[in-house]
Amino acid sequence: MKQTRRRFIGNTITAAAAWTVLGPAVRVGGQTFVGSQGPQVPVRLGGPHFSNTQDPEELAKVHRQLGYRAAYCPSIPLKDSERIRAFERAFAKHGVVMAEVGRWVNLLDADPEKRRKNLETVIDGLALAEAIGALCCVDIAGSYSPTSWFGPHPDNLTEKHFDAAVENARKIIDAVKPSRAKFCYEMMGWCYPDSVESSVKLVRAVDRKGFGVHLDPCNLVQSPERFYRNKDLLNNCFEKLGRWIVSCHAKDLSWEVEMNVHFKEVIPGRGALDYRTFLQGLAKLPQNPPLMLEHLANAEEYAEGRKYIMGVGKELGLEF
Repeated sequence: MKQTRRRFIGNTITAAAAWTVLGPAVRVGGQTFVGSQGPQVPVRLGGPHFSNTQDPEELAKVHRQLGYRAAYCPSIPLKDSERIRAFERAFAKHGVVMAEVGRWVNLLDADPEKRRKNLETVIDGLALAEAIGALCCVDIAGSYSPTSWFGPHPDNLTEKHFDAAVENARKIIDAVKPSRAKFCYEMMGWCYPDSVESSVKLVRAVDRKGFGVHLDPCNLVQSPERFYRNKDLLNNCFEKLGRWIVSCHAKDLSWEVEMNVHFKEVIPGRGALDYRTFLQGLAKLPQNPPLMLEHLANAEEYAEGRKYIMGVGKELGLEF
């Protein structure tokens, strides 16, 4: 369009007014937003429900009563298509998103037969996520430890591990060919992806639309620097990974002081994770990834964590 002098002046005044009212433009997840806050969407908080009912309609209502808009996918056999459809309808009706299908097995087990079965388990999990409308199926990339399916091992942070993670992700995605669900590796402290940079590298190496990022910032804190500067870590996550984030885990970290570094998972609000930055980053992502409470002991601890997170969100003017 031909730019007239009057239109140029008008656009300049409008831009200046926007800067004055909203602040400068910012980039999140590869997208540009005007204003220091950017557009915000309600945060989808979720977690375990501790209910005995197995009825899809009642379970959806239980989540809403807890203030949740996201849920962990129940364990349903893939062949039970009727029950899968019932859950999909009931949860959609009540506005509760199935956040993730967890398939916690070792894709790098030393035993070839176990490794094969574990791969089939994860393929089945991604197929369930696709069928029921869950956002993702998640597992860790695996471990070469002979004593723990998720434990540390010197080979876990090598090109051998990275290449195996890429190969397995491609096999899982190509077996299902999902159109709406993603496959993700959870971030870990002693296997890939163990950082923002290795997460980006993994997304690019897998090179599949069906691959996403599962954000667990506490699992990225492996040093005093990251512990004290976790706000910078969170901002880096949203800046470089934002567009690919599918689901997130909500927990917190405290430092138990002894003669070596020992971080401990605690109830949100009892640790050092900067939840203001965490929630603000989530609220700027247009794909609205869920934030799922995990690893707490009982309903009371989940209630405390839920109350804290919602309280921080309320202070920020966010909705859930």
